[in-house]
Amino acid sequence: MSDHLLKKNSKYRRSAWESIGLSMAVVLLLLPLGAAAQEFVVRDMRVEGLQRIAEGTVFNYLPINIGDTVDELRIQEAIKSLYLQGLFEDIELRRDGDSLVIAVRERPSIESFEIEGNKDIKTEDLMESLRGVGLAKGRTFDRSILENVKSALLEQYYDRGKYAVVVDAYVQDRPNNTVRVGFNIVEGDRAKIRQVNIVGNTIFAEEELREGFELQTANWLSWFRQDDRYSKEALEGDLEALRSYYMNRGYADFRVDSTQVAISPNKKDMFITIGVHEGEQYTISEVKMVGDLIIPEAQLRAMVLARPGSIFNQSLLTQSTELMSFRYGEQGYANAEIEPVPELNHETKEATVTFFVDPQNRVYVRNINFNGVDEIDDEVLRREMRQMEGAYLSNRLVDRSKVRLQRLPYIESVESRNIPVTGSPDLVDVEFDLEYRMPGQFSGGVGFSESQGVLLNGSVIHTNFLGTGNRVALELISGKYQKVYSLSHTDPYRTIDGVRRTIGVNYREITQFTSASSDFSTTSAGATLDYGYPISEYQTLSYGLNYQHAELLASTSSTQQAQDWVLHNGNPFVENIGNGGVFFGTEYDSVELIVGWTFDSRNRALFANRGTRQQFVLGVTIPGSDVEYYTARYNFTKYFPLGRNWTIRYNVDAAIGEALGDTTALPPFKQFYGGGPQSVRGFRESYLGPRDSFGNPYGGNVMFASQLELILPMPQKWQAQARASLFYDVGNVFNTGEVEFTDKLGAPIEYKPAFNELRESVGIGVQWLAPLGLFRFSYAFPLNEYRGNDRYYRDELERFQFSIGQAF
Repeated sequence: MSDHLLKKNSKYRRSAWESIGLSMAVVLLLLPLGAAAQEFVVRDMRVEGLQRIAEGTVFNYLPINIGDTVDELRIQEAIKSLYLQGLFEDIELRRDGDSLVIAVRERPSIESFEIEGNKDIKTEDLMESLRGVGLAKGRTFDRSILENVKSALLEQYYDRGKYAVVVDAYVQDRPNNTVRVGFNIVEGDRAKIRQVNIVGNTIFAEEELREGFELQTANWLSWFRQDDRYSKEALEGDLEALRSYYMNRGYADFRVDSTQVAISPNKKDMFITIGVHEGEQYTISEVKMVGDLIIPEAQLRAMVLARPGSIFNQSLLTQSTELMSFRYGEQGYANAEIEPVPELNHETKEATVTFFVDPQNRVYVRNINFNGVDEIDDEVLRREMRQMEGAYLSNRLVDRSKVRLQRLPYIESVESRNIPVTGSPDLVDVEFDLEYRMPGQFSGGVGFSESQGVLLNGSVIHTNFLGTGNRVALELISGKYQKVYSLSHTDPYRTIDGVRRTIGVNYREITQFTSASSDFSTTSAGATLDYGYPISEYQTLSYGLNYQHAELLASTSSTQQAQDWVLHNGNPFVENIGNGGVFFGTEYDSVELIVGWTFDSRNRALFANRGTRQQFVLGVTIPGSDVEYYTARYNFTKYFPLGRNWTIRYNVDAAIGEALGDTTALPPFKQFYGGGPQSVRGFRESYLGPRDSFGNPYGGNVMFASQLELILPMPQKWQAQARASLFYDVGNVFNTGEVEFTDKLGAPIEYKPAFNELRESVGIGVQWLAPLGLFRFSYAFPLNEYRGNDRYYRDELERFQFSIGQAF
């Protein structure tokens, strides 16, 4: 025997509350008076009609348990509770003896969700916004939200000025109580601005006010700038720019009275009218500081850019607020509130500015976390921190920590966030979001030529060896006339104080053919030990030793310069090889003491856009070396940000070297060279400066090169991988007289330093960071190349140049 207690039916278009009210009415109408008051004790419960939802979910939301006595009121509460979950389309409760039966029909779930026809807005962006209104794959489908979804889509297109957009929704039933939901979008054309009027202005002309507007009427560049297309965000930005224009020129009571936007019937043309009240110009009569200053008032006043007697300027007040906020942030008051409030005297046209300061509580750092990288040991990242856990939060120290992280060669980008700790207003966690970069460059190859036979080469540079942050470099080149083997290891934190240590060994055996009948070969082996000691946050002193054992060979067919150096330096020897052939040779050992100083405040080691780097390195052989000399080199690089991602880079590289004691000249492999991608572009690499007796570059003991570059803006995603610039290069290589040179006719010639001998070029350059290294491309126009004559060698030009260099 089954007693019917309640039956409830609802439709998609009926709200939950309407359905509940109707259900209650049905109960009262259908049940007899005695049945309405009938009660029974629930001894068992079961659920019928479930497909996807677990039975336990129903029991969890049902406010009735076994053993409860149910009546009309309890039934109403049960229906209300179940409907509020939005899971069911139909609900039926009935009595079966002492059992309560809950019969339900589930709402369908969304099997798939698709958007078609959108071009102006990415599908991913639309999907993300629609998830917020309850439409996503796998969620329960409620037909009532379709209108909300359409409204959300229309609003996004309206914000972009596309008022002719049409959005159609469709729902397809699928098996297993699922549906497919889709939207067809016809975007239409974006409404174009036909007219922008500013009314109420008498002090400034409308053309002057609209110069800084993003929204413009159609002009000959609109096809490219697209500045004649209306959008709500652009209009709000233009209104703010208009306020700033007046407020920064003293009109402190300026206001926008009205903004009217009209659209044509075809929804393609927009007409904008802005009504303004210009007001009067005010001067600042007094600046006050109010509140718990903590920081000495004199220090804060020094940061106020707007002075008494000056024209009121809202921009200067904002900048002053930012400076003071940064100063409070340095002391741990990251949540300090500083608000400049002007009090206007309309009679005297003067403004009294009061800075209300509330430092709030000092904020401390609970944890520092690194996200996005698993290839780097945690210690490697933490040793770059200047902000410490447990210390108060300092924006200056966090920014410096960020810079130190992004200067690591294996870090692509760094972003930092301060996350408040729930329940602790004076605690934050500092989160560093890192993007990993290829930690080095790798190359290898096999070749063959008739003159050199089989050629093998390979190199590996790894700046994060085994996750330790150590740099390991290996180079192997093997051929008939060239053999190079080198290995180096750099530990940037040999000690906890940040002392850097580099150990390297190398072996080189090179035969240089300068013509079909001349040769000059060098065999050398060496070892390097170098330490760098930080003396401040930006400065490092370095010192080390470089041992070199070398053997140089020449012949009567070699250049005169090579023969002279071999015969007069080191431990010369002569060997007869028969048939009148003679080889000249020298062998020597030298120990070079190297000291250096580096200042580096750049924000990145690669593709920096602000900061300065200076480096001075002096190398001198110790007394007793078979060959004695010194070399000194100075490099200066400065970045000047211009705003809007434009940057000027200025670089100077100067070097000099001289022989000491009985040594006649610098060793040939210690000479400096000029021309090429890293010197004066547009001139053939290494061909600037002195030429040997065969007309080939010999190098010089004095070098100067300078580059002035205008770095062009790049898209955000390319800024850490590529760079383009316009450049002006100047430089050359000289010889102070240590080596004797001759012209084409054999007459003596000098290459002494002279300003009028500097070579110049202009052009465009591109750099691209790839796994194989830093690719450099440039196209240059030499401005003062020497064309040569019967006596003097001409400058060798290479307008287009390409090179692959080490970037790590």
